[in-house]
Amino acid sequence: MLNFEEDIPATPAMPPMGMSSGMDALPRLQPRMPETHPAWMPGAPVSPLYKGGLGGIPRESETTGITPPDQDISRRRVRVEDKLIINAKADVNQLVPFKYKWAWEKYIAACANHWMPQEVNMNRDIATWKDPNGLSDDERLIVKRNLGFFVTADSLAANNIVLGTYRQITAPECRQYLLRQAFEEAIHTHAYQYIVESLGLDEGEIFNAYHEVSSIKAKDEFLLPFIDVLSNPNFKTGTPEDDQTFLKSLIAFACIMEGLFFYVGFVQILAMGRQNKMTGAAEQYQYILRDESMHCNFGIDMINQIKLEEPYLWTPEFKVELKGMFQKAVELEYQYAEDTMPRGVLGLNAPMFKEYLRFIANRRATQIGLDELFPGANNPFPWMAEMIDLKKEKNFFETRVTEYQTGGALAWD
Repeated sequence: MLNFEEDIPATPAMPPMGMSSGMDALPRLQPRMPETHPAWMPGAPVSPLYKGGLGGIPRESETTGITPPDQDISRRRVRVEDKLIINAKADVNQLVPFKYKWAWEKYIAACANHWMPQEVNMNRDIATWKDPNGLSDDERLIVKRNLGFFVTADSLAANNIVLGTYRQITAPECRQYLLRQAFEEAIHTHAYQYIVESLGLDEGEIFNAYHEVSSIKAKDEFLLPFIDVLSNPNFKTGTPEDDQTFLKSLIAFACIMEGLFFYVGFVQILAMGRQNKMTGAAEQYQYILRDESMHCNFGIDMINQIKLEEPYLWTPEFKVELKGMFQKAVELEYQYAEDTMPRGVLGLNAPMFKEYLRFIANRRATQIGLDELFPGANNPFPWMAEMIDLKKEKNFFETRVTEYQTGGALAWD
């Protein structure tokens, strides 16, 4: 299982030319430079990838005068060397031959990690929540603030995948994982709803927190522009500027949203579980953390692969912009920590999270080839690594609710 604090990205940021990237044993293409990209040449025809054909295959009328059918890369059998993460002209409907084996392996691993919220028994949580002495006021605030952020955050993540990222990715192995990831985001939203419903919380208050709670609203407003630009139907990759925009969005969601914005909440709820409080919610958060660990690492692998294939995007100016994004994200998440923990509780306090967020930001930055932003930052919560190394060995048949049915138990009549 991936260790989120100690893991190594599947692809190195920028390995020296001629050295193996460690991704797979397939021959690697030389990095493409702008002068060889037809879509960027003055007067060149628009790539058929962005025409109106099915799955990247242009309509017959759109190929006239562009490329003879027998030479059209989008119509022939796909070769490994035809594949690219973005801007490929090969048929995206042909999954094999595999080039990005790490993406397919993550898809298989994600399917093996499948879980559903109803598998987790919430009876103890319900009793604790209803007991006036079950939790302190500060602990109840943590639970409600957590649910208020997460219950819509995963919907935003799913929207970014379905409405934006998926359209621009031209590697079918990566698309396959993204489809699984989108489903997992739906499961996570379901899990938070299941906790809200089980505890009898005010659904309007929780679900609308991203409009009403300033620390939650600030994080979502940071992310929304990245969703908006990719969900614009007129946006497409194919120029250095647009490719950088797309790469920046990948970094915002993989490294900042899933790799940093979730971490105060994860620590807080899992700390409750370690103290035998809200154990059902903590168990679900643990499974969600495992999923998000893989989402983050998959996104980092795609980022690093794009850097290998389009190295001219990684300019000094672009790296300065990314550094500013990370610094702003750390500030926003720390504000959220202060909002959710006005006083020390659970053996935690807000200042501890300042060091932790700097540590996490360093990890994310170095995973994509940036320098450390906060040299010397340490991890005050080493036990989080144990949580991320979750192995799902629990026998859910002992605890699942009776209404839940697996696919093999469904009645079809």
